[in-house]
Parts: sequence; structure tokens; C-alpha cells
Amino acid sequence: MKKILLQIFTWWNGQSLNTRFHTWRKGRHVGEDEFGNVYYQGGTDSEGRTRRWVIYNGYSEASAVPPGWHGWLHHKVDTPPVAEDYKPREWQKQHLPNLTGTPGAYRPRGSVLSNETRPRVTGDYDAWTPGG
Repeated sequence: MKKILLQIFTWWNGQSLNTRFHTWRKGRHVGEDEFGNVYYQGGTDSEGRTRRWVIYNGYSEASAVPPGWHGWLHHKVDTPPVAEDYKPREWQKQHLPNLTGTPGAYRPRGSVLSNETRPRVTGDYDAWTPGG
């Protein structure tokens, strides 16, 4: 019951009822990634290509899509990672969740939320003054 209520009243948690209906009607399961996200394709988009989409495992967070699946979702490659022996390149980083709004978020030196003190202004900066 909780899952149905979440689908009715939220769009950021898993799938909405409309996405569930579209997936049931037109979707063909393509595969899953290591985070539990499920990938589908079916129908056509406005450019005539096969529509591809992901149903997130939990909150809808685009940074939770691994590089191989990202390329497939955006039509950069035709073959999904599960249909080939996809290996990430050595320059591709491991997934890090989006930490915005959490205590782990990036806070530069001088930020009001940072413990560090603001850097002193050097001589290459003149403060603006009204009428000056």
C-alpha cells in the first residue's frame, strides 16, 4: 500500500503511475545495473528513435546511472551494457552520489557553511562602493 501511495503522490521516488502504465504498455525490459536501476525501451521518441528510460531503485537521481547505461540511454551506443562485455575505461570514475544538501556537500573556503575562514582579499581587488 505504501508503494502505491508513493507512486501516486511523488515523482522522485521510483516510478510514477504514468511511468508504470507506459512501461506496462510499451516497455521491453533491457537490463539492470549494479544499483538496482531497471532499464527499458519501447515506442518512439519525437525524433523517431526507440524511446529508452530508466526506473530508479529509490530516489530519481541521474548521477546514479553508470557510464555504460548513460551512453545507451542517450543513444550514444546501440548495444546495452548487458548485451556485451562492457568494461568501464580506466579514466571513468566510480559512482559517487550527489551530495548536495547533505553534510558531505562541497563547501569552498569562505562559505558560510564551511568551518574554514574566508581568504583575505589581496591588492588585486577593489571593493565596489555606491557612487564611486
